[in-house]
Amino acid sequence: MDERELRELMGRVKDGTLSRRRFTQTMIGLGLTGPLVAQMLDAAGIARGVAHAQSKPAFTPTKRGGGGELKTLWWQAVSILNCHLAVGVKDNDGSRLFNEPLAAYDPDGNLVPILAAEVPTLDNGGVAKDGLSVTWKLKRNVQWHDSKPFTADDVVFTWEFAADPATAATTTGNYKDIARIDKLDSHTVKVVFKNPTPFWAIAFCGPTGLIIPKHAFEPFKGAKSREAPANMKPVGTGPYRYVDFKPDDVVRAELNPNYHVPNWPFFDKVELKGGGDATSAARAVLQTGEYDFAWNLQVEDDILKRMEQGGKGRVDFAVSGNVEHVNVNQTDPWTEVDGERSS
Repeated sequence: MDERELRELMGRVKDGTLSRRRFTQTMIGLGLTGPLVAQMLDAAGIARGVAHAQSKPAFTPTKRGGGGELKTLWWQAVSILNCHLAVGVKDNDGSRLFNEPLAAYDPDGNLVPILAAEVPTLDNGGVAKDGLSVTWKLKRNVQWHDSKPFTADDVVFTWEFAADPATAATTTGNYKDIARIDKLDSHTVKVVFKNPTPFWAIAFCGPTGLIIPKHAFEPFKGAKSREAPANMKPVGTGPYRYVDFKPDDVVRAELNPNYHVPNWPFFDKVELKGGGDATSAARAVLQTGEYDFAWNLQVEDDILKRMEQGGKGRVDFAVSGNVEHVNVNQTDPWTEVDGERSS
């Protein structure tokens, strides 16, 4: 697709003949990410108000709890419950039960405030016109699961934790463009970038931008980061509280009665079970009904269709721009580390 075709599609979104969702799906099919597409549209001044509105979920519960237990299967089991030390998507998903970002993305790639009171924009003054800073206003009266208050200190600390080279965080790249973060008051932070940064929502947003509590992790900064008890027994602000975690096996959580979103969550308990093979996972949802949801079912279409006829569930396909890849270790195998080297 060349520039002319891209501008033509964006023009159709602007005049209403092509939906933002359809445009986003097309761009994702070409290898772009949803957040990048959303920011392309916003930069072009297309449906700015829609892009940063508080999206309405497909299901809106009228009371907190009452949904029973949600049993889910992941093809890989969760290893750690800290997204900044994650070694795969499964760890991000497990962490997201407990911890939250400042903002998340809806199916159209639009930012939706979670721990933020609002999403920064040019219109509300949150995004600087020169692209050098973004100001986040945080939700008030939000508590961590141990009843301590969520404040700007936690946001600043999350950046310090992830950006510290000694931590060796897997999310450190999300914060490489940040020069500093100024705490303006107890619930406002100003993120200052090294250079004009159009894609400012990489930090603190989505499943890799979860905020961690300063009081739980401060004693474990840098090289001691993997010794923090909260890596395995998380303290978050999210809809569910920790019950049990068996690494590389299962995560169990219960409803957070003090969750900051009214009437949420719907389910009383959540189980995230990992491991096994894709075909067995599909059978457990589509045929036996033993589980409610299974993720990433890389099973042949004809097999899934036959299983779906069992009437216990249905197959849902999500459009994605993810790419599977192999990273080649290019380090020198003869380099000694702590007196040892590979053989």
